[in-house]
Amino acid sequence: MKKIINLPKIAEPTIEQVLEEFLAEQLKKLKPKTASGYRDAIQLFKDCMNGYAYQSLSKTETALFDKYYNAEGKEHKEFSQLFGPDKIAENTGEFLGHFLIRKVMAGGDFKRLAGTVIKKLSKWLVEKGHISGEDAAMGEAEGAAAARDLPKAEKAGNILYESAEHMDIDPNELDDADYHDFDHYTIEKVEPGKLWLEVYTEKGKSTIGPIAVPKEATALLHEGWDISCSIARIRGKWMLVEVANVYPQ
Repeated sequence: MKKIINLPKIAEPTIEQVLEEFLAEQLKKLKPKTASGYRDAIQLFKDCMNGYAYQSLSKTETALFDKYYNAEGKEHKEFSQLFGPDKIAENTGEFLGHFLIRKVMAGGDFKRLAGTVIKKLSKWLVEKGHISGEDAAMGEAEGAAAARDLPKAEKAGNILYESAEHMDIDPNELDDADYHDFDHYTIEKVEPGKLWLEVYTEKGKSTIGPIAVPKEATALLHEGWDISCSIARIRGKWMLVEVANVYPQ
């Protein structure tokens, strides 16, 4: 005998409806250029939730999501068309900390604006009674940190990328002890022109450094941030030989 799962109902209001209401209120106060940025930031945040937020759903919520997401035509619904604003706060970190950095081709100014939008959205959700003050505080803090740190991370990443781009290294010509393949590495220590990164090997955690990098980059970086890169030791000195993104934490 099959077990019957009672599916939760589609939320009222949905995330999509709430975001549209927030955007409509904000656009009344904004100049055209800023308003365009707000629209883009909210759309990207919705895209982020539609693409990734389903991964944290409960079993019954997943059943609801699968039913409508896999439906065709007018019956098809995205994450933001099914769930309510209580799901917003738990997804701001993913949006600001990863989606904006890895999935969006945007400069520091837009990323700063996106952080501001999330901060304002979090405060507005409390005012409207959609989320708790505790959840809003988390969203406001993440938004403020993103507005402050994402442009720095973007600039630092560009500097490190350009510096590493001139490196012509064949990893196959290096000993295993002199090369760490492309991965996410956490900054353990920063000094002018030098970095130390945490790495994990079969022997456990260790620290690689000092790694020579431009001083312009270390002026922007902070301990605890992540860098997606590969590291090589050339003539006794550690260097970044491939760099993608910097992730503020």
